[in-house]
Amino acid sequence: MTTSVTWPQILAWRLRRQFVSEPCDGGPVEVARRLCGVQAQVASSAQLAVAVRSDRPDPGAIDRALWADRTLAKTWIMRGTLHLVPADTLPDHCAALSTLRFWEKGSWQRGHGVTAGEIEAIVDTVPKILGERPMTREEVVDAVVAATGDRHLREALGSGWGALLKPLSRLGELCYGPPREGRVTFVAPRAWLPGWPGALPPPEEAGVRVVRAFLGAHGPATPEMLDGWLFGGVARKAVLKGWFRDLAPELAEVETGDGRTLLALAEHLDDLAATRPSEEVHLLPGFDPYILGAPRALEPLVPAAAKPKVSRQAGWISPVVVHRGRVAGVWKAEAGRVEAELFEDVPEPPLAAAAARVEALLATVRTAE
Repeated sequence: MTTSVTWPQILAWRLRRQFVSEPCDGGPVEVARRLCGVQAQVASSAQLAVAVRSDRPDPGAIDRALWADRTLAKTWIMRGTLHLVPADTLPDHCAALSTLRFWEKGSWQRGHGVTAGEIEAIVDTVPKILGERPMTREEVVDAVVAATGDRHLREALGSGWGALLKPLSRLGELCYGPPREGRVTFVAPRAWLPGWPGALPPPEEAGVRVVRAFLGAHGPATPEMLDGWLFGGVARKAVLKGWFRDLAPELAEVETGDGRTLLALAEHLDDLAATRPSEEVHLLPGFDPYILGAPRALEPLVPAAAKPKVSRQAGWISPVVVHRGRVAGVWKAEAGRVEAELFEDVPEPPLAAAAARVEALLATVRTAE
């Protein structure tokens, strides 16, 4: 039996599940766990994404979880972008993503100026170098060159945005360590994160857990939507099919008013069907999971006319004004004050309240424009 739901219901349900309309009473680990990770390419946006979802925002909580408690990990993971992920779920993400070994493709190697032998040497050598002691990129590069005798790797590893180190993050062999004098450092998850397993879990089991967690925050969805969020739309289709097949006993179909058939966790079906559309107004930061967990072309979430303002050049995702669950505008902060550009009518009192809340958070979180 297929349940019929509307997009306003789905979006209101997502807002609640993602701690937007009902803030979390826990800390950043709980928020990141529910969201399946928080993109951290812009650190201040990640801080604000957590803060707006917290009933008691704590500006120092993320750093404590990362560097003192080590319950949160920072690494390149979904879509090859930097994320904050709970330390105990990172092995599942790594195992699922390792099913696509992009670095073994000749086109990728040529595009990054390395040979198959050189990328194999990097993947083999870095785990022997990294441990619990944080190492800067320069220190990692020096150690790799010394171990391999390949001086060309100094130039290759030292350029770009860490592209040649990203395979190590997907393999669970590298994550960020605490910054040193403003410079990024790296550590080995096996030595840095408490409870790291002796080996990554089987991908077929890890993938099912990742799908389950994704649907719990960003569902209902399709395998293609999961692919876009996790792999950037380039997953091996047989892998996706296997994960959804194995999770099938826990899934139910829902139909939307625009004729789509989506998959939801059966345990959430009654709650989803009973959800009332939201009339609330929320201001969310750039690169927010509420936007990143859905396709950019999802018209019920991002109106087509608004897409160029939301999804900008170089993969930049703007801070957004959300009304009735959909993007109704974008915003920026000037000297700590919110300036909104609206695409649709938004009631002034809740907009002012949402802006005031964000402005209070901006006093402790520096947002990138």
